[in-house]
Amino acid sequence: MSTLALSVYILMWPAIVAVVLVVISSGFFREWAEARRKGRRMI
Repeated sequence: MSTLALSVYILMWPAIVAVVLVVISSGFFREWAEARRKGRRMI
């Protein structure tokens, strides 16, 4: 396996994790803001 291919393979995992974290976080904060607007608790 070439050095470039191995580097891309190793570096793509942090990028995928970052995208998933952004998606989960944005959903959480959207729900949190909606609950605050309606005066409800999250839990």
